[in-house]
Amino acid sequence: MTIPFQNIPQGIRVPLFYAEVSSAAANTALFNQRALIIGQITAAGKAAPNVPVISQGVADAQVAGGANSMLALMTAAYRANDTYGEVWYLPVSDDPSAVAATGTITVTAAPTANGTVYLYIAGKRYAIPVATTQAVSDIATAIAAAINADATSPVSAVAAAGVVTLTAVNKGPAGNDIDLRFNYGGTQAGEIMPAGFAATIVAMANGATPPSLTTALANCGDQPFDFIVCPYNDSVSLDALQTFLNDQTGRWSYTTQVYGHVFAAARGTLATLTTLGTGRNDQHASIMGFYDSPTPNWIWASALGAAAAVSVRADPALPMQTVVLQGVLAPPLASRFVLTDRNTLLYDGVSTFTVDDAGTVHIENLITTYQKNAWGDPDNSYLEVTTMFTLMAVLRAMSSMVTSKYSRVKLAANGTRFAPGSAIVTPNIIRADIIALYRSLEFQGLVQNSSAFAQGLIVEQNATNPNRVDVLWPGTLIDQLRIFALLAQFRLM
Repeated sequence: MTIPFQNIPQGIRVPLFYAEVSSAAANTALFNQRALIIGQITAAGKAAPNVPVISQGVADAQVAGGANSMLALMTAAYRANDTYGEVWYLPVSDDPSAVAATGTITVTAAPTANGTVYLYIAGKRYAIPVATTQAVSDIATAIAAAINADATSPVSAVAAAGVVTLTAVNKGPAGNDIDLRFNYGGTQAGEIMPAGFAATIVAMANGATPPSLTTALANCGDQPFDFIVCPYNDSVSLDALQTFLNDQTGRWSYTTQVYGHVFAAARGTLATLTTLGTGRNDQHASIMGFYDSPTPNWIWASALGAAAAVSVRADPALPMQTVVLQGVLAPPLASRFVLTDRNTLLYDGVSTFTVDDAGTVHIENLITTYQKNAWGDPDNSYLEVTTMFTLMAVLRAMSSMVTSKYSRVKLAANGTRFAPGSAIVTPNIIRADIIALYRSLEFQGLVQNSSAFAQGLIVEQNATNPNRVDVLWPGTLIDQLRIFALLAQFRLM
């Protein structure tokens, strides 16, 4: 028998027509690249803690996590950048020993002219009318009332004797990154402090103890999540995710092969961020660094993960420079890192951004935190996040080919004579299929130099296990145009 039937028996005698369906040559499906948002929920949240669940939108996130929870706000930021992709939550509760961050706004002088106070909390603007007839305690009460009237505010407010005390809704260090400021928009936005009015701000601080991610990550099982948004940048949380994804026993290991990448963000000075970046060395995580933005780092992480997801789904090898981060407020001009600072960050495992004249934030270079090999020597193998997602796409294409074409075949040595169409392969047949797939991937713009690949490809039967084929895959991933250097060697006549 030369046709590789798997179900129709050879000895059937009852006439006439029998059809068997095989998908071995028909699989052209694309992999569904899901996102996973890790976020804290409040007591009002209906989601089961530590259990991943699919998202049905921003309104659903408000029910799942609580309207003003970190999870709900992160989901809204994510959806502002990725309206299409499949999104899941990984809800986590505040740690029982966690402490909530607090801050204060102290009104020290009432206005001498009527006006409006523009207060920004976590990048959200609150417009609060003030009048000459109000005492400082009245204004403080009005500020607290405006905050508490917002069902999505990440803080609660209490006013007493002219002081507004703000408490983060979710406990833990993430609350420390809730920015408080007046008049971020400045005169261009018509935001001017009313005459005579004065107030001082004490930044949110003292939030402590993030939730443990151990149980939550374990509950993800083998469900693939390519874009994992992490609201934390402490070493314990990032280490848990590094273990979750690692190449030996994690999601990038040969036993699991579901892959994924972590997106996080961190606020800090150049020194703070370089300390954070050089303390990491993980090709499966990216950290965007910024200073003095009104937007919390966990909203930055959501926007970053979503923007990257949109780009990767369109083309995993396309550089992400200039990709917009919607819903993220840029640092004031004086607080933005200059080129030399950004270059330093990119050598220390921290990703960078730029800001255009309209104040829109764009990814400049999205890198991983991987910087050194196992011997501690500089290593740029996994520098670019596009490298990881291109490898992911290529490995999945290889897996799809193997599982579709070779799921039930016999293996023969090269040179074996067998009837055409038999369910038999040799290393040389497999080699030809791999080369054909590589050329297809080259046509898609994921790899290059197929001639050199074909020369270097090794496919051989294992020396000790005749039922195993070993492959050396010497592919060259496509590059990205990141630097355009020009020497203007001009002439004068």
